Amino acid sequence: MQIKLHHNAQKYLDRLPATARNRIQAAFDGLSENPPKGDIRPYIGTENAWRLKVKDFRVIYIRDMDVIVVTYIEPRGQAYTRKTRNKRG
Repeated sequence: MQIKLHHNAQKYLDRLPATARNRIQAAFDGLSENPPKGDIRPYIGTENAWRLKVKDFRVIYIRDMDVIVVTYIEPRGQAYTRKTRNKRG
């Protein structure tokens, strides 16, 4: 599967320290496998969004056929206050 990052997710990822950035990018490798690997659950309050738990960060993404669109990467406490319904990248 191909992984695309929304510009907000890319900006946040670029600002992270190298250790956190590498950990999240390694999680993307597991996410692109079939079936996806990692701590993945449906994102509360949406029908088509999922969350991937990576240590203290949450990766919110949408699966569309063979493409995964990462909409947000946020710290654990802030990840559940955003709405991703109309943010498709």
